Amino acid sequence: MKKLIFISIWLLLVTACIAEEAAKDKTVMKETSETGIIMTVRGAIEPAEFGKVLAHEHVMCDFIGAAKTGRHRYEVDDVVKTTLPFLQEVKQRGFRGFVDCTPAWLGRDVEVLRQLSESTDLHILTNTGYYGASNNKYLPSHALKETSEQLASRWIREWKEGIDGTEIRPGFIKISVDKGPLSEIHQKLVRAAAKAHLQTGLTVACHTGEARAALGVLETVQGEGVKPSAMIIVHSDGILDMKVHFKLAEAGAWVEYDGVSDKPIKRHAGLIKKMLKAGYGDRLLISHDAGWYRVGEGKSGKEKIRPYTAISDKLIPALKTAGLTDNDLQKLFVDNPAKAFTVGVRRK
Repeated sequence: MKKLIFISIWLLLVTACIAEEAAKDKTVMKETSETGIIMTVRGAIEPAEFGKVLAHEHVMCDFIGAAKTGRHRYEVDDVVKTTLPFLQEVKQRGFRGFVDCTPAWLGRDVEVLRQLSESTDLHILTNTGYYGASNNKYLPSHALKETSEQLASRWIREWKEGIDGTEIRPGFIKISVDKGPLSEIHQKLVRAAAKAHLQTGLTVACHTGEARAALGVLETVQGEGVKPSAMIIVHSDGILDMKVHFKLAEAGAWVEYDGVSDKPIKRHAGLIKKMLKAGYGDRLLISHDAGWYRVGEGKSGKEKIRPYTAISDKLIPALKTAGLTDNDLQKLFVDNPAKAFTVGVRRK
């Protein structure tokens, strides 16, 4: 009799624990799929608060490789002091949102980003995920051995528990693949990102810059049951065939022109006009891919840091001259980024 009572109590306790964990999972999924938040380094905000956004930038990068990178290679205070004026320029030009695309093992430091966010009141997003391009130089050794499910679990854990022992959570998933057909490892990264999306609702931004890679990424995420609307095709302005831009947008993916600088203003204005004329203005994201405090380089590459100003100072005036309306610009820099980075599962 006593044994039966003990077993009954034990079963009740186990059931209670399972229910508690299930409730936690439901809370996360409710937050992601129902409330539609955007997750910044200072916590969740409503999409309407995101404001005018730079959708792909970098505060800091460390190009030494995954095996050697780490906080021992830089002083946090120096990074903050050096990069703060560049971010203040962003705020002064009317931007509120700033998406930092530096991934883990390549210089991601969420504490640096939070300090900068607090100092500027910018809504800064960080990410989870791994960078596979450059022949896997920036992949940790375990990424070569683990399955897509295991990698996805790591990224889901950062969403649920926080990054690097902090409570700071990622606002999207950043991955990267090399040009051409996807290698086995890069297919694994894409599948892992898709699996993580289905459990977190985080948008996936994938570095491609070339047609075959971009189309391969799109096909792979769809094969995992994810809608293309959960995908940002990074460096789409590097894809030479305009028909591929249209194909990506038609499928529902976000086409990101993120190489804007002082020189190719005319080219980017032309690309944007073509997309708008074809009816794909609601699938576009625009940014610089600028910044970069370069860890380990002379004076940490401070002379090489590229300001985040070409869009406001040159591209937007050029777009207005080309006939874009205030409504067009609102869509490109406010409405589209808010939709792209709103957390929510997009299941095929």
